[in-house]
Amino acid sequence: MIPAALRGSSLVRRLVILAAGWSLAVLLVSAIVLALLFQQAALRRFDQGLSELIDNLLAASTIGDDSQVIAPALTDERALRAYSGKYWQIAEPTGDGRARALVRSRSLWDSELRIPAKVVARLNARPGPPVAYDSRGPLGEPLRALAAEAQLPGRAAPVIFLAAEDRTPVDRDVRGFMAATATAFVLLGAGLTAAVVIQVRVGLRPLFALRREIAEVRRGRAERLERSYPSELTPLADELNALMVHNQEVVERQRTHVGNLAHALKTPLSVMVTEAAQRPGPLGEVVTRQAEVMRQQVDHHLRRARAAARTQALGERTGVAEVLDELARTLERIFRDKGVRIDWDADDELTFQGERQDFLEIAGNAMENACKWCKGRVRVRAGGLSAQRLSLAIDDDGPGLPPDRRAEVVQRGARLDETAPGSGLGLSIIDELARAYGGALRLDDSSLGGLSVRLELPRAES
Repeated sequence: MIPAALRGSSLVRRLVILAAGWSLAVLLVSAIVLALLFQQAALRRFDQGLSELIDNLLAASTIGDDSQVIAPALTDERALRAYSGKYWQIAEPTGDGRARALVRSRSLWDSELRIPAKVVARLNARPGPPVAYDSRGPLGEPLRALAAEAQLPGRAAPVIFLAAEDRTPVDRDVRGFMAATATAFVLLGAGLTAAVVIQVRVGLRPLFALRREIAEVRRGRAERLERSYPSELTPLADELNALMVHNQEVVERQRTHVGNLAHALKTPLSVMVTEAAQRPGPLGEVVTRQAEVMRQQVDHHLRRARAAARTQALGERTGVAEVLDELARTLERIFRDKGVRIDWDADDELTFQGERQDFLEIAGNAMENACKWCKGRVRVRAGGLSAQRLSLAIDDDGPGLPPDRRAEVVQRGARLDETAPGSGLGLSIIDELARAYGGALRLDDSSLGGLSVRLELPRAES
């Protein structure tokens, strides 16, 4: 089962988390094991000193005439100094699972070494081998104690020899070792994590390069993948190149079919219009009028089909400023008698993600419509909305359009003024082409007093 942190994440994140997580887990377990081994080794050395003290007590202890245990005169200064941290004691077990002190070191003063009942039970069960345990000293300090039960000559009851010492120095050494080990392993873990990140980045660099090259193809800066890739990625690059070639072939076939269809339909319609014009009368007028409607419909749907085919192609880019400048010059000449002045502004780097002919048709229809209805001034503004979208706004100072009529004029063949020239397909063409490219058309009031045509279109990344 994939953890939630890895689900849907990038390859780099997955590889880094898995490798770093495994490395850090191994380091953590290793640090804990090393600390435990060091602690055990330190305690074993500590217990050896206590065991030697018990052996000396056992070897030199005797029994007096009154069956009292006589301890040897040991020369360890710490055992002679009160509460020094090093203690010994000779005790005898009682019937209730405890032990009563018979002889003790001067360092204990008026205190006794406590023996847990479970330790006494173990000694009774297996006399001879010493038993180590942890306890507390007269001042509450932590002690490491060792107890062994033995039988002294001349005494019927067994005795228990105890030796204990303050384990604070051992604990301090263990904590110091653990701190040093933790620091070393943290540094090692950080180094391993950095090495994993570098290794993953270097290892996946060809994949990143493949992604960048595909983006270059999509943006129109390249036609195919040209770089050499490792053997694992070469088949993928070849398949992508083949897919792009196939896609281009499909688009070209669609364009050819659309052109053939346009020619096949327009020719019979032209013949019908010509024949109807040569036979004046009601029937000829009906045929001429309906044939013209059919021609408009054919143009509309073929234009939409061509736009849909072109949007499937990769890498088409059109400079917005260049097209707007060309349209402004042309329309100002066409509407020279009306005195139309077109004020346009667009960034030189702004590009439309699509074919030039389609942008010419979108912007040209909108600007021509504004020139037709304006009093003399048209304003065109183009800019970027985001890295993937651009806006195009065409404003005029004409009579404008009531809000309740705006949805109507976008419909095919709708016209505000039947006496004005034109087919009424201008705004419909703009809407259809914008939708084919995944854009949108919106009509609004212009700050110049007339109509504002606002378009949102795909933008080619710079």
